[in-house]
Amino acid sequence: MSAVSDILLAWYAREGRDLPWRRTHDPYRIWLSEVILQQTRVAQGMAYYERFVARFPDVVSLAAASEDEVLRLWQGLGYYSRARNLLAAAREVVGRFGGEFPRTPEEVRSLPGVGDYTAAAICSAAYDTPCAVVDGNVYRVLSRLFDIDLPIDTTAGRRAFAALAREQLDSRQPGRYNQAIMDFGALQCVPASPHCEVCPLEDRCLARAAGTVDRRPVKQGRTHQRDRWFNYLHVTSGGRTLLCRRDGRDIWQGLYEFPMIETAAPAELSQLTDDPRFVEWLGDGTWQLLRTVSLPVHQLSHQRIHARIFRIETPTLTPTAESIAVPTDRLGERALPRLLDRYLSSDDAIL
Repeated sequence: MSAVSDILLAWYAREGRDLPWRRTHDPYRIWLSEVILQQTRVAQGMAYYERFVARFPDVVSLAAASEDEVLRLWQGLGYYSRARNLLAAAREVVGRFGGEFPRTPEEVRSLPGVGDYTAAAICSAAYDTPCAVVDGNVYRVLSRLFDIDLPIDTTAGRRAFAALAREQLDSRQPGRYNQAIMDFGALQCVPASPHCEVCPLEDRCLARAAGTVDRRPVKQGRTHQRDRWFNYLHVTSGGRTLLCRRDGRDIWQGLYEFPMIETAAPAELSQLTDDPRFVEWLGDGTWQLLRTVSLPVHQLSHQRIHARIFRIETPTLTPTAESIAVPTDRLGERALPRLLDRYLSSDDAIL
């Protein structure tokens, strides 16, 4: 019988997805695709990849970009630390490696935002370095194939699966094998209702034989969801809009938003007016509330954002140390959180 790697490679030759970053050995473009596809489906990430490649065809052009421009192109993908790390890593490639993308897993791993998986994926695909990748798809395929009940979200589990992935790696063509097993998990051995009846590994799958397919892989922990209430002040005057830039280590760092007051529970405007920031942003009280808009709950990986927008018109705008007044017709040039971008595209934002 054929080895598992031979079966996967034969399946990949028939069923593998034709993706633009698989038609190149350029490590920059492979890296770009890997960063975009972290926490992002291929169907969504494709358009972002094409836009980034068109605007930044190589690592040198990306390194020369401003953070605002990179965040604007990234808008809508979420997990904005990925975009900031992308820019920081590009600048390190230029500064430390003379604009040539590093070739060893250790050097690639040293770049901001690059972990073991990404380094292995880049080096195997670009240089055919024998590095095994372990992502969610690989965890699922291996845990079912070998019927492993070790939790994948523990140190012991991660080590065991990394070792198993190395054992299964086809060292003759590691890049192609890694793509094969990841695609197999994405298309064939899917999380719910996998296609076991037409699986080329069915007779080798221990979980199939044991009836445990729907219980693999095993996860130990549960993600705690946190609820947050954001009260946005959409303040305009004479064709200008007030914006603030998020800083610190919170979500959406570096993005622009309307002045916002976070509360521990839903709040009415009357509960916000005594906040010193409200007074600073709105001035002497001659403002007018035009409407109140409650946005759909915005789900993040660990948080649920409950946002309300208070649409306010005021005679004058007085920027503060934390805010700027920008032309309303140029808001699209700023990188905004997805929920605000959607709001601005709706009729609710129009006077």
